Amino acid sequence: MATILLVEDDQDLRYSIKATLERAGHIALEAGSVPEGQDIFGQRHVDLVLTDLRLPGDDGLVLVKAMRGEGFVGGVLVLTSDDSVSTAVEAMKLGADEYLLKPLSVTELTLVVERTLDRTKRDAKLRLHERLASRRDREEGEEPAGEHPVWQDAVAMARRLAGLPLPKTGAGPQALPTVLLTGETGTGKGVLARELHSAAPRDGEEPPFVHVNCAALPANLIEAELFGHERGAFTDAKAAREGLFEMASGGTIFLDEIGEMPLELQSKLLLVLESGTLRRVGGTRERQVSARVIAATNQDLPERVREKAFRGDLFYRLNTFMIEIPSLRDRGNDALLIARAALRRFGKHFGRGELALSDAAEQAVLAHVWPGNVRELVNVMQHAAMLGKDTTIEPADLPISRRDIHSLGSAGLEFDFQHGPCTVEAVERALVEQALRHTGGNVTAAARLIDMQRSSIRNRIDRYNLHEFVKELSA
Repeated sequence: MATILLVEDDQDLRYSIKATLERAGHIALEAGSVPEGQDIFGQRHVDLVLTDLRLPGDDGLVLVKAMRGEGFVGGVLVLTSDDSVSTAVEAMKLGADEYLLKPLSVTELTLVVERTLDRTKRDAKLRLHERLASRRDREEGEEPAGEHPVWQDAVAMARRLAGLPLPKTGAGPQALPTVLLTGETGTGKGVLARELHSAAPRDGEEPPFVHVNCAALPANLIEAELFGHERGAFTDAKAAREGLFEMASGGTIFLDEIGEMPLELQSKLLLVLESGTLRRVGGTRERQVSARVIAATNQDLPERVREKAFRGDLFYRLNTFMIEIPSLRDRGNDALLIARAALRRFGKHFGRGELALSDAAEQAVLAHVWPGNVRELVNVMQHAAMLGKDTTIEPADLPISRRDIHSLGSAGLEFDFQHGPCTVEAVERALVEQALRHTGGNVTAAARLIDMQRSSIRNRIDRYNLHEFVKELSA
């Protein structure tokens, strides 16, 4: 059974076609003009559209073009008389699948409708298989969640929040459910976002998961990317295009690096979150969206709010449900579990068979601070799998074997007063610089290394004029 939008101004013909479609087990939604058809299309799910080309006011070409421009992937059939075949061909160029000549044959109508529905179903399955294959490829690259209680607590919270209901399409403006993930770079915020999405209840087809890196989108294009645009909205907008929020309808949109979103766009995002509706760039029509919103950041958003670099109202809206992702150094032996799994995967990928860490290499993994967290650990294992001399990985095969794998606090400090005095300020500056160098300019991670508040280390950066130093480390 399919839902078919029938647009035909001849009432007798429309009644006849509707009866034929309903006898075949389908639902027929009737419209007598293009505006009526567009209204129904905007409110109801439609599998196939059957439209006459000659309609009062706008002709069927306008409807075909508008629907395809809005991303409709269902079937489109057009009706035409013998003297307008060229127009029907033009309709097919605009996105129609086939055309039917009047007067209609009931048998031909039924066959063409079923053929088009079968094709659209096959295409939908193909798109689903492509998404699932892409998802499997991504999941093969993910590392195991880990066994430490702090990580398990984060995963359990994500699974509970996965049940937050999505707005019902057609029920009017409704706020979108939001979850905020915080944590250092590389801790696995993307992994947890996918876990939250995967644990959500679903009915039938795999719902979309749209990953948006807010830091990677050009500032002048991010609004059109998120919310879509109409034809002619700007110089290169040669056709209407749905945005990432619309693409995520029925599923999840993951706004990674939300702290990097331009301030002027944050108010528009807030409006979408609160109303569940958006307006494309250059458009006037409000469009309802129904998606789960997961935002992630490695920044201190309350501090960004105080600095007026992030809107407070948006932060509080995103912060309805917050999950803090623990750093790898706070997850006990999880580093070893992830390292072993990564080695197995990379060994297979590079054709090196079963790879394993020696006892000494395992101790090096456990001793390292991992300022880059899971991402750094996986990269180190990839390096070892590619360049290791044997199937047993030794400390010398790990890039960390040439780094300081001990905490700063375990190092013995010696001062040479034979060549001059040593001030407390100089020692403090050297300690802050070393911690920042060790964490690649990550202020939060550096503060934790030396047991200092983030605001305090910020004060030291100001006092010792280390801004350029931090900038170079972060580049």
